[in-house]
Amino acid sequence: MSEEGAGPVSIHDVISRTQLNWSNEREPIVTVQSGAELTLAVPDASAGQIGAGAGIDAVTNIDFDKVNPTCGPIHIEGARPGDVLAIEILRMDMSAHGWTAIFPGFGLLADQFASPWLKLWEIGGDGRAAFGDGISVPLQPFCGVIGLAPAEPGVHSVVPPRRVGGNMDVKQLGVGATLYLPVEVEGGLLGIGDTHAAQGDGEVCGTAIESPAMVTVRLSLRPDMDVDAPEFDVTRPLERPEAGMSGYHATTGVAPDLMAATRQAIERMIVYLTRRFRLEPEEAYALCSVAVDLRISEVVDAPNWVVSAFLPNDLVR
Repeated sequence: MSEEGAGPVSIHDVISRTQLNWSNEREPIVTVQSGAELTLAVPDASAGQIGAGAGIDAVTNIDFDKVNPTCGPIHIEGARPGDVLAIEILRMDMSAHGWTAIFPGFGLLADQFASPWLKLWEIGGDGRAAFGDGISVPLQPFCGVIGLAPAEPGVHSVVPPRRVGGNMDVKQLGVGATLYLPVEVEGGLLGIGDTHAAQGDGEVCGTAIESPAMVTVRLSLRPDMDVDAPEFDVTRPLERPEAGMSGYHATTGVAPDLMAATRQAIERMIVYLTRRFRLEPEEAYALCSVAVDLRISEVVDAPNWVVSAFLPNDLVR
């Protein structure tokens, strides 16, 4: 790996040093030129606290000050406030293991799921992860956290997303996607982390299939662009072909508040999953988080709005 000022980084270098929060005062671990490609060894969201053989105590005793580490900060030569940085996701190689957890006090339905819960996954070579009872989840790897340091001084949590990116959990930011972020500080100070093997749109229980990964990216300054918040290009279809062919079962929420409607849609999907597959409520909630896609169906017919939750039928084979 080339340290700052030591010359360009090649695609054969692997960046593994991490940070636990955002700060524009932190020294970069590496400096690259615009157009550079580099590979990152991204740890899982727990920073190794929840491993392949973990038990429920790993969830109960997790140190939240260590969660969501990002590889970085990475300094891009010539990046200045007002510039736009393009991050192209070129390759992702996931670990063979992953986890999904329910943490008390966290998630869309935290008031209903107050006890810790953990699912350990074996990530198969067939492109799916077995859930149990004939259910398996197709893999769609992506980076949950891609962000730059904010201009505001001090140290900032990695948990909430910001104008400069961060913990956005946009599942479409996998291989072939390009994310565009506004630069607020010199060098940008990029961090990438929170790699997921699969997630539903919404990540409703608070976790996806969390797993370490090797991620190769290309970083380029884009003087021809002007963005005020994250924008991205996606080259793959938004719908998996297999899911489109098999169809979906959908539940809805109808309410004058979008969050209330979202809760209703997921609550009704949990009821559906527990009845159809005889899952425990915690299992159904976690399955929603890793495989069910939320959609805003309408926001114009006041006073109520509609949110739909889509379950792909091809989870069962």
